[in-house]
Amino acid sequence: MKEVLSENNIRYVYLDITDSMFNLKKFLKYRDNHSEFEEIRKNSSVGIPCLVINDGEKFIFDEAPNIDDLK
Repeated sequence: MKEVLSENNIRYVYLDITDSMFNLKKFLKYRDNHSEFEEIRKNSSVGIPCLVINDGEKFIFDEAPNIDDLK
């Protein structure tokens, strides 16, 4: 996913949820409180990789996202 963003000159901040408790808690707050994650929660999955756009405005779970969805 990072490669697709870089190749298309899309700015992003990469956060690894295993780097800090803060990153993990921030992601889990999204996952536990947004309907987009409903199927993921039902399957007892974590929900990564995940692109979080504009602080939770949109979530993309595809490994190779549609670039038009990111602009």
